[in-house]
Formats: sequence, C-alpha cells, structure tokens
Amino acid sequence: MVDIHLSTFILLSLFPLTLFYFFFKSLLLIKSTQNYGPKSYPFIGCLPSILPNRHRFVQWTADVVNTTPTKTAIIHLPFGRVRVVTANPTVVRHILKTSFHLYPKGEGVRNTLFDLLGDGIINIDGDGWKFQRQVSIHEFNTKSLRNFVEHVVTTELNDRLLPILATASATKTTVLDFQDILQRFAFDNICKIAFGYDPACLTPSMPDAIFATAFDDAVMISTGRIRGNLPLIWKFKRLFSIGSEKQLSEAVSIVREFAKKLIKEKLAELEKNSSLGSVDLLSRFLSSGHSDERFIVDIIISFILAGRDTTSAALTWFFWLLHDHPRIETEIMKEIVSKSESTVYDEVKDMVYTHAALCESMRLYPPVAMDAKQAANDDVLPDNTFVKKGYPVSYHIYAMGRSKELWGADWAEFRPERWLEKDETGRWVFKPRDGYEYPVFQAGPRVCLGKEMAFLQMKRVVAGILRQFKVVPAFDEGVQPVYVAYFTAVMEGGFPVRIEERGEIE
Repeated sequence: MVDIHLSTFILLSLFPLTLFYFFFKSLLLIKSTQNYGPKSYPFIGCLPSILPNRHRFVQWTADVVNTTPTKTAIIHLPFGRVRVVTANPTVVRHILKTSFHLYPKGEGVRNTLFDLLGDGIINIDGDGWKFQRQVSIHEFNTKSLRNFVEHVVTTELNDRLLPILATASATKTTVLDFQDILQRFAFDNICKIAFGYDPACLTPSMPDAIFATAFDDAVMISTGRIRGNLPLIWKFKRLFSIGSEKQLSEAVSIVREFAKKLIKEKLAELEKNSSLGSVDLLSRFLSSGHSDERFIVDIIISFILAGRDTTSAALTWFFWLLHDHPRIETEIMKEIVSKSESTVYDEVKDMVYTHAALCESMRLYPPVAMDAKQAANDDVLPDNTFVKKGYPVSYHIYAMGRSKELWGADWAEFRPERWLEKDETGRWVFKPRDGYEYPVFQAGPRVCLGKEMAFLQMKRVVAGILRQFKVVPAFDEGVQPVYVAYFTAVMEGGFPVRIEERGEIE
C-alpha cells in the first residue's frame, strides 16, 4: 500500500514538472524564431489557428506562406514542436539540390510510413536510396518498358475505360463518379506495369479487389499518421494493436503477402524459362539478379504508391477545369484531330497544347500538395530562416502554384498559354518552367522517375476520351469541388459526371 501511495505521489509530482518543461521549451522556441506565421502561444503553439482550419489545412497554410515577406512560415505545434513551411523557390532549390545532403526524408517520416513502404525508394535515404535509384533509372530508361507502358495503357483504355463511358453515355442519365473510375484505371495500369498482375478493378461490376482495398486502407491510415498532430496516439494504438493501427497491420499483411506470392510465381517462371516474355518491373528486377524478397517487395510497393493516384488525381481536376473552359477544350480537340492517324507514341509526344494544359491544371491542383524533408543539422535557409536540427521542412507545392510573384496577377486563371510560345512557323512550342518554381514532380536528385510515363498515360487518356465523349460535371447547383490532400490530393466526395457522345469531329 505504501508503494502504491508513493508511486502515485511521484506521478502527481512529475505531471506539473512535465507541463512546465513543455511550456518553457515552447516559450523559448517562439522567442528564438522569426515571427513569420500564425500567432503562437506557449505549450499549445498555433493550435487556436490550426483548429478552425483543420478541414482546410492545405489552403490555410498556403495563405500563411504566401502572405509572409519571405514566403516561408514557422508553424508552432503543441508541446514545443515546430514545422517550417516554404513556397520560396530559392529555398526549395536549397533543400532539394544545393543542400540535398542536409535534408533527407528523415526518421520521422520514415518511421511513420515504414509499416507500408519499408525500405522502398520513397521512404529511404543515403546509400540504400542511391542504389535503388540507380537500379530504377536503368530500368526506366529502356525502350521496351516505354513500349510496354504504351501497350498497357492503350489496352486498359480501349477494353475497359471507353466501353464503360460508352454505356454511361447511352443512358444519358447515368451519373458516374469519374474520380473513382480514373483511380481504378490507374490502379489496374500500375499493377500491370509493376507486377504484371491485373487486379481488374475497372470492369462493369466495379469489384472491390482484396489487394486494392487493403492497399487503399494502408495508404489512408498511414497518411492519417502524418496528418495527426500527436504521433504518440498512433504509436500507442500500434503498441496495443487497437483501432486503426490494428486495421493497418492487417491491410499491410495482405499487401505484402500478396506481393510475396507474385514474386514466388515469377521466380518459378524464371526457373522454367530464364528469358521471360513479360517486361513488367518485377520481371525486370528478378531477371537482373535482384532476388532479395524484401528489397523487391519494398521497391515495387513504392512504385505502386507513386503511380497509383497521382495520374488519376491530375486527370480528375483536369477534366473539371476543362468543362468550364470551352476555348481550351476546342484547342485540345484541334490537336487530337490532327494526330488521329499517328502512332500512340507520336500522338502523345506531339500533343504540345494538351501537355501545357495538364501542367497548368497541376499548377492549380497538384497531385501532391506538400512534401516534407527533415533537417539533418542546424542550417540557415537562403531567406535567413534558422532551421534547427530535426525540424521538418515542407515545401508547399499548392501554395507555389498560387503565388502572384511566380505566376503573375492572373495566377488564378486556367491558361495553358503561359507554358507555350510560338516558333518562327507559328507553331506552339512548350516552354518548361524552372523545376524549383514548379516542383510538382519534385526536383534535384530525387526528381520523379515516372514523369514521362505519367504524361504519356495522361495524354493518351485525354485523347482517347475527348475524341469520343464530353465529360460533364454533375454537381448539385451551387456546389464547388473541394481539394483535399491525403498522400495524394482528391476531390472530396468524388467527381460526379454525365458522359455525352461528342458526335462528328470536324
């Protein structure tokens, strides 16, 4: 009994000391950092500003950084934690290139996503990342992979997506969730490209495949860990395997066991025939001698995550913007008609105006709203912001696309021409922007390997759909879609549309 009373007394004594520690620590942090950002208070940080904006965190932080003199803000979180957020291209170049070694993904993000991604290329730094990057660059640069991607996308488009749209257009009253359709399309594609496996998510019955459902659950719960302000909560739930963490464990187990099963099947095929006819990424890695099961599982899951929702998110917002801008749709249609006799690769390669329209759409609605690094040592950013070792530093892609300084007073206008210029013959020529002003595909050493693959897929889908159909949003009157960022951005509640036959194209 004495021991119980003594331990209770000690705990009660330590509680106010703990509160005082966090109060004093947060007070020192507020005083030691420049006051660019929302008003902060000891212990609770910016919570009074965060809570009313928690449903629009991306939009709120975009407003914060775009109204600071340096385009960099310091957000104080509860318990003395700090987050640096920037929309300054000079700072973005600093963390993604100039001082790349000082800004890895960091242990915070790595631990948060480790259950799903393990040591995959998205979730690893240092020599392990360099090795996976080199292996991946070699595979992505092969012509055979590009041809395989073209074949996969074209087959999924012609055999599944277009017939579903044709059925919907015939009824004239059918409302589809176009976001869900595009997500299923992208998931089928990336699974075929990564594993050589067809989950057949985009079929008339719209099935919920076990692998796809488990992958969705794992991504959503892992993203919830990142978005949560108190990591101790998910760590506590994981320790006792309860709630969402129990669900995550079950989902990850399904994903990984399924991946291992596919690897074993591929290895068995290789034993029978050392020269596989399949050219999916899994076959390529195994044929190249990379037989470590965990390595293969980690890197393939990373590729699926990177390619799964990014293209579907980009296309969702593109088709919504296009309906409200008939002039732009007309320009794209002219381009599509002029390429109708071309091969698949030549068709998409020369779709300059469509390429610009997709870039413009992703400027306003990037598939990934923000990306975070972690300072490996104390540093001073080019705008004189002091960054302490361990601070997370996020570059705000969504905010950068809405910066008047970067895009002019008409930044809110959907205008593909800002990406174009005319040559001496009067033809449009694409004019790329600096990658550190437009880091939609990251920039520097970690620039997205699948960028060209993504554009090939998106332009092929745009041409295939618009050649036959009009995509007409079917929101209730007065309703505007809401941009919500998870691991990738989505249109909250889906994208209801009606499909109309286009008719004769002149």
